[in-house]
Amino acid sequence: MLKTMLNGLSGVANKMAIIANAAGTLCVLGLVVILNVDVIARGVFNAPLKGTYEIVQLSVVFIVFLQLADVVRVDRLTRSDGFLNVLHKRRPKLTANLRRIINAVSAIFMGLVAYIMFPEFLHMWETQDFFGVPGVFTAPWWPIKLVIASGCALSCVIFVLKVITAQDRPQLVRIPEHKEPTT
Repeated sequence: MLKTMLNGLSGVANKMAIIANAAGTLCVLGLVVILNVDVIARGVFNAPLKGTYEIVQLSVVFIVFLQLADVVRVDRLTRSDGFLNVLHKRRPKLTANLRRIINAVSAIFMGLVAYIMFPEFLHMWETQDFFGVPGVFTAPWWPIKLVIASGCALSCVIFVLKVITAQDRPQLVRIPEHKEPTT
């Protein structure tokens, strides 16, 4: 029963991470469009798009925290695990335990960030504070705080699932440098 529940929770968390990653990718595409429109408007019409600077700031935060959980899910979070890869050949159980400890510490940090950001989201929701230049471009703070809190919370859940299910070692991806000749 516990295994079924963990599998179900893992499936939901994985789907949410994939959907959030797709939303982050759409933010990237939107940012590309906005930057191109701004460049063309500056060059052709000598009239830059108002709020481009603020939109870029907002988009970068959205992109990072929307894609964070999926990066954790597929074990592509930037970290130096060269030592663990070397140690795995000699001591696979020790390496597995070290990976679980690293994932547990990561879950704690993600949980703390989510715990700190959620009250800030609620405060920004209530006060409707905004950033930007009034009269030029303004946007509310609460979506940024919500994306940070939810991205970190989902990452925390995925790290916890990795600790509980004891995922031993991520598979290394090897891409061939050139195509093998066929005979």
